[in-house]
Amino acid sequence: MAVADTAVLIARQPAPRQQRRGSFRAFAWQGLFLCALALFAWFIIANASDNLAARNMNFGFAFLSQRTGFDIPFHIVPWSTADSYGRALWVCLLNTLLAAAIGIVLGSLLGFLLGVMRLSANWLARSLSLAIIEIVRNTPQLLQIIFWYVVMIQALPPPRNGLALPGGMILSVRGLNMPSMEMGAAGLWPFLLLVATLCLVPVFRGLRRRHRAFGWAAPLLPALALVLVLLSIDHLDYPTLRGFNYVGGVVVPPELIALVAGLSLYMSAFVAEIVRASLQGIARGQREAASSLGLSGAQALFLVILPQALRVMIPQLTNQYLNLTKSTSLGAAIAYPELVQIYAGTVLNQTGRALETMFLVMIIFLGINLAISGFMAWYNAHVAIMER
Repeated sequence: MAVADTAVLIARQPAPRQQRRGSFRAFAWQGLFLCALALFAWFIIANASDNLAARNMNFGFAFLSQRTGFDIPFHIVPWSTADSYGRALWVCLLNTLLAAAIGIVLGSLLGFLLGVMRLSANWLARSLSLAIIEIVRNTPQLLQIIFWYVVMIQALPPPRNGLALPGGMILSVRGLNMPSMEMGAAGLWPFLLLVATLCLVPVFRGLRRRHRAFGWAAPLLPALALVLVLLSIDHLDYPTLRGFNYVGGVVVPPELIALVAGLSLYMSAFVAEIVRASLQGIARGQREAASSLGLSGAQALFLVILPQALRVMIPQLTNQYLNLTKSTSLGAAIAYPELVQIYAGTVLNQTGRALETMFLVMIIFLGINLAISGFMAWYNAHVAIMER
């Protein structure tokens, strides 16, 4: 019987000549597809060149070195009206990355919390999570951002009557005023911090192996890095009211608050469903095994269930992170100075370089999203189960 089965399998295998024909056919179709793409790209470029020539225009990026003459109200790096359009591109890029990074972190944390609440045995927590998710994900994202900006932020009191928050923070209609950290020996502490971090890497790796072997967490490196940062702080510069506004500290503009609130809350609704489905996809026997070992509900979740569910979440979370990054362009609706609001608006109107400005915005968003995709793909491969 085994000899007959082997003969049947050998008979079913394609001949070498048939394999070569199949490979040639596949390469031929791929070559035709690439030729079609090349022709389409040539048509687009030729059409754009003809239209520019008809309007006595040329394609180039020499305008990036020209003086802007306009102000960007919120900027992380220094900015003045005498800076160039290239400098404005860098400032807007940092503003976009800041909104995307904060939104991704807050959206992930809030989404995880809502997802765990969806599986809670408490009826109130489960129902509240379901209501938040259904309301948020079934209303337009732009409408939510405008709601946070107009209804919530603009309804705050003026600076003189600002809301005092813990830690010396003040929330008013002009944004969130926070204390700023003034570092002592600014030229020495970054070097010491870098040396200490590099020295602690082997220790952290050893504790990580111990964590895998014995099952207890060892976040020593982040904790020590935080301690070093705190030790490097000379003093805190608290915001103080002078006249009609606060001076000192760091000011988070209301546009950034509204944009981050809208983006993170909207993404959290989808992340919550991803977390819920991934946790429910883990076999019930895993929970029973954790309970038989005497682990509490939180220990079972973080040590047994969540590490397995994380492998299912990562590809879906990547899509949400990419969507949030692209949705930062909605900040133009509330005048947040990000790429689309400044470059596709102010710069385009001043220079008339519509093709160049839109090309730059598209390439930058493409690069950011490819970087996020690459990092998440690396992390997905890092946490994947290695088969022998």
